[in-house]
Amino acid sequence: MSTDAKPLPVSRHAVTFVLITVFLDMVGIGLIIPVLPALIGDVGHVDIAQASIIGGWMYLAFSAAQFAFGPLMGNLSDRFGRRPLLLLAIGGLGIDYVLQALAPNVGWLYVGRAIAGVCGASWVIANAYIADITAPEERAKYFGILGAAFGVGFVVGPAIGGLLGSFGPRVPFWVAAAISGLNLLYGFFVLPETLPPEKRRRFEWRRSNPFGVFKVFATYPKVLPLCGVMGGYFFFGAIYPAIWPFWGIAKFGWSEAMVGATLAVFGIVMALFQGLLTGPAAARFGEARVVLFGLFCAVIAAVGYGLASGLVMVAILLVIHGPEGFISPMVTAEMTKAVPDNAQGELQGGLSAITTLTMLAGTLFFTQVFGHFMAKGRAWQSPDVGFFIAGAGLAVTMVAYWMVERRAPRAE
Repeated sequence: MSTDAKPLPVSRHAVTFVLITVFLDMVGIGLIIPVLPALIGDVGHVDIAQASIIGGWMYLAFSAAQFAFGPLMGNLSDRFGRRPLLLLAIGGLGIDYVLQALAPNVGWLYVGRAIAGVCGASWVIANAYIADITAPEERAKYFGILGAAFGVGFVVGPAIGGLLGSFGPRVPFWVAAAISGLNLLYGFFVLPETLPPEKRRRFEWRRSNPFGVFKVFATYPKVLPLCGVMGGYFFFGAIYPAIWPFWGIAKFGWSEAMVGATLAVFGIVMALFQGLLTGPAAARFGEARVVLFGLFCAVIAAVGYGLASGLVMVAILLVIHGPEGFISPMVTAEMTKAVPDNAQGELQGGLSAITTLTMLAGTLFFTQVFGHFMAKGRAWQSPDVGFFIAGAGLAVTMVAYWMVERRAPRAE
């Protein structure tokens, strides 16, 4: 590709469509969380302990598909163009929602989650689409807007899922399917192709290997210690998507609407800290100190949820939890300084892979812990054990990060 090739002019429809697509991806992921316990119980005829275990394996189906197909979707879009792959992903999400709305048994829920994982990799194509239509100096702005769409989608998704769930656990999926159908029609008529034929490359299977992204960690050894910190943080932080709705229902008797409301507040608090305070906090106190503070707050929040006696205490902890939003962007920024400019994309691919795998492992782990300690007939039952384990693990992660910074301090 010519280095002086100019990107296509930014199309209002194209940018809007990509933002809506990313937004709906996150809404689709978020809306299932409040209704998941009821849906699994309705379809599988199981109690909440068994439902949590099934929910963990469903997350495995989703994450494994997303991990495996993300590089493939990106490479196919380099060969056939962005438009057909993006429309295919949106259509696939619509099919997934219909499958889950009609699911007669748990097996169909697994199939639907796997389809959602494949189509959820559309964010890879969305990033490439934005890169096609924006100049290099404008990409940070548009990638920031894309990140905001992710955040807003995660706030809106649980809130909508919780409200619609009061009409039945399948209702949110019918609504999501209708929205995806409208988005598909909108894209079919207005979405232009941004990758002309002369810029496309031959498809190669070896470049679609998802494990290939891990070579960045071997190539740049300085990344490895921080990668371990990130892996620990995402593993133990996976307790929230893993068991939050099951925990809220089992401990406090929350409705789907209350589960959605608490998740929406959680998303808003995180977005405010991450979006508005990360830069000023880093400038005033330095990245390392802010990350340590964020990890400390994460420990306090996790243990606090395990000890919480009611909604008021949970609400207070949601605010205390906010500085955790500093951790990921600041550690990521630190890692970008350890690799050259021409390896930043490779680094981000590796971070995406490690995030997916550690969150997958953490979700499976914490759903099994919850199911074990809430099983019928157990002499001692508690929905809180997972939070105490997460708090201990995050404390270890905090100490590990402190040791990394002490032994190899980052240049200011």
